[in-house]
Amino acid sequence: MGWMAKRRLRTGPTAALPARPDPGELLRIVQLADPGARRDGDEIVAVDVRVCAPVEAGADLTGGELETAWAVRVAAEGPLPLDFFDRYLAEGLAFRLGGLAVCRGEVSDPADDGGESGPAVILPVRPTAEELAPLLEQQEEEFAFAAGDIRAVLVPQKGQPPAVQELLPFATELTAIELRGGEPVKLGALALELAEALNGIAVDRWRFRIDAAEDLVAPGQPDAEEDAVEEGVPPAEPAAE
Repeated sequence: MGWMAKRRLRTGPTAALPARPDPGELLRIVQLADPGARRDGDEIVAVDVRVCAPVEAGADLTGGELETAWAVRVAAEGPLPLDFFDRYLAEGLAFRLGGLAVCRGEVSDPADDGGESGPAVILPVRPTAEELAPLLEQQEEEFAFAAGDIRAVLVPQKGQPPAVQELLPFATELTAIELRGGEPVKLGALALELAEALNGIAVDRWRFRIDAAEDLVAPGQPDAEEDAVEEGVPPAEPAAE
């Protein structure tokens, strides 16, 4: 890779991946964060950003963490993206494709940082305590709930994540139920249950939409379905033919 290409990698958050991603799969994942994302030649255009075509990079990109990597840079289109969408997009891509995230020269492994953050369920209307009662146990604080070892906090949703655009025509007060604690598969299963019951959308901590509890398990971690069985969560039924 030439000097100018390496320099461009440092001008935006970058997902450093261990293998070159399939273009169709890359678009599919980006559309989990922004359903309106579209292909533009070899690149992908999403809200306020452009996901550049993968380029091969050396070990210096990740400080030697990866000997070689395929770098997918997320560049702002115009003013800086709102709500750190470019950074979250790069980190979410790195998580789902088993790579690392590079932002402002700092290298991080998104799969290592899950203790203080987790999935959420975005709702178009703030639910009442009565609506939550069959699903979550009320705690002492008005906004705090629990389900076993999982903590749930009801908070106003800051900003408008592109993944939940379909809620906006009907939303009066976008609200997030933030979930913490427990194993990823348990968190994912509860998020999907809450989304189904309350007409919301389940997202991961980077605000990518999740369609299965296993979406919260990074590639290379123990098999998600086995973890689910061990934790008492029944495996998902196979899709109908």
